[in-house]
Amino acid sequence: MQRKVWAEVNCPMARAVDLIGEWGSLLILREAFAGVRRFDDFQERLQMSRNLLTARLKKLVDGGVLVRQPIAENAKRLEYVLTPMGEDLATAVVALRQWGDRWLFAPNPHPVDMIDVADGTVIPKLEVRSASGRLIGPSEIRLEPNRRKT
Repeated sequence: MQRKVWAEVNCPMARAVDLIGEWGSLLILREAFAGVRRFDDFQERLQMSRNLLTARLKKLVDGGVLVRQPIAENAKRLEYVLTPMGEDLATAVVALRQWGDRWLFAPNPHPVDMIDVADGTVIPKLEVRSASGRLIGPSEIRLEPNRRKT
């Protein structure tokens, strides 16, 4: 019997974890959100082996999260830029970070706050809300087949 590959299953969460769930990939995303674009800058900031960094960047590029583009016109060097798909991960990464801050440092305070650069305030906790704005708990969510026509 052949083992099922979870990313091939019709499960969005399994596919997402397969693409971005490795610790190195999440750290690359964190740095990309902070404006890092060049391989050497990722390598210096993350202190990740060049082989591992190359593999993680390739997977993110192949998955559509990052795109490689020349640093300047006619340049031979490339940089890694978030695609709209990659930028859309910001909410998920912030939520994961907030969860870690709350649960993985207790009883001590987490070491770094996420700050809104526009006004200097701490980013508030992300919450799941209904279309009408009502706060929704995990037990109030149900999965149903997509009814929209493609």
